[in-house]
Amino acid sequence: MKSPHAMRLLTLAALACLAGSSALAQQDGGYPYVGLSGGKSTPQFNEPAMANSLHTPGVTTSTLTEDKRGKSFKLFGGYQFNRNIGLEAGYFDLGQFGFSSTTAPAGTLNGTMKVHGFNLDLVGTMPLTDRLSALARVGAQYAKTNDRFTGTGAAAGSTQSRSERGTNLKYGAGLQYEVSPSMWLRGEVERYRIADGVGRDGHVNAATLSLVFPFGRSAAPAPRPLAAAYVAPPPPSAPAPVMAPPPPPVVVVTPPAPPAPPVRRRVSFSAESLFGFDKSELRPEGRSALDKFAQDLAGSQYDVISVEGHTDRLGSTAYNQKLSMQRADAVKGYLVSSGRVDAAKVSAQGKGEMAPVTKPEDCKGNKPNPKLIACLQPDRRVDIEVVGTR
Repeated sequence: MKSPHAMRLLTLAALACLAGSSALAQQDGGYPYVGLSGGKSTPQFNEPAMANSLHTPGVTTSTLTEDKRGKSFKLFGGYQFNRNIGLEAGYFDLGQFGFSSTTAPAGTLNGTMKVHGFNLDLVGTMPLTDRLSALARVGAQYAKTNDRFTGTGAAAGSTQSRSERGTNLKYGAGLQYEVSPSMWLRGEVERYRIADGVGRDGHVNAATLSLVFPFGRSAAPAPRPLAAAYVAPPPPSAPAPVMAPPPPPVVVVTPPAPPAPPVRRRVSFSAESLFGFDKSELRPEGRSALDKFAQDLAGSQYDVISVEGHTDRLGSTAYNQKLSMQRADAVKGYLVSSGRVDAAKVSAQGKGEMAPVTKPEDCKGNKPNPKLIACLQPDRRVDIEVVGTR
C-alpha cells in the first residue's frame, strides 16, 4: 500500500525535532555521524498469488519453491541531537528474492524481485549502562521493487518485467555498544513495508550489524570557577611588657606566635565536564582540567587531598552511590597515574545524592526530563579539597 503522507509526516517530525533541539541538548549530543551495515533479509510476499496473477487463462500453478534468502546492506548518515534523539537518512538495498514454479498444462514460471530505496528515520536511544544502549526507530522509506518473470511451455506468455515504487512506513529495534568515543557497534532488526511489483503489499525483514562513526562532538563546558577558601590570618603577637626603670633590666622572652592553621582549598568540577552525562570514564577535556589543577598544586606543601563524587537525586540511591564512587576513584586514579600527586595522600569517597547543591523547591519533580536534568546539573559534581600550606 502506498502512503503518500508518510514522508510528509516524518519530515514535519524532523523539523520539530530540529526546532526543539536547543531545549533538549545534553552534553553527549549535538554531532553528526555516518555508518554502514550488512546482514540478512527475509521477504514476506504471497508468491503463489503472485504467480497465479501472471498466468494466462487456463494455466494454473502446480508446485512452487520460494527463495527467501537475501543479503541486505545500508549506507547512512545522521545527526544526534542529544543522548536520546537522532535523525537518520540513508540508502538501502534489501537484496534479491525469487520463486520457481511448475504449471498445468506443463510449463515453468520463474520470478526474481530486487528491492532498494531511501529512508528517513527518527532514532530513539535509551542508555542501559555506560556503553550499552537500546535503540528504537520509526520512519518512512521510498522503495522500488523490480520484478522479472520468465515462463516456458504453457507459461511462456507470462514472461514480462514489472516495477513498483512507493513510500511506506518502516520501523525497528536493536542494541548499540560504544566501542570507543569515535566508533559504535549496532545490531538491529527492521521491517520494511514493500509492494511486491504486481499490486500486492508485503514486507521485508532485515537483521543487520552496523559500524557507526560519530565525529565533531561538542566540547565540554568549562568547569565551574574554583571556590576560594578563606584563610584566617594568624593572631597578633602580644606586646612586650613595659619595664620599670629602678630595677635592673629584666629580659622578657616572648613565646613564638602559634603556627597558622592549615590552608584549605576546595575545587569543584561539574560531572559533565569530566565524564559526560551518566558516565564514569574521564573525557579528554576532563583530563585536561585535572592536569591544570595538578599544575596549580606545584610547589605546594599539602598533607591530604580528598576527592568526593556527587550525583543528583534522579535514579536509585544504590545506583547513585555506585556512580559517585566510580567517578571519585576515576579522578583519584588519574591524578596518581599521571605522576602529579602522591598516592599516599589522596583519598576518594562517593557521596551519592546525600549533599545536593540545589534546593527541592528550585528543581521540582522526580521523573527525568530535560528541564529537570538541566536544573539539577549543579548537584552532579566532583569536589577536591586540599589541606596543607603554600
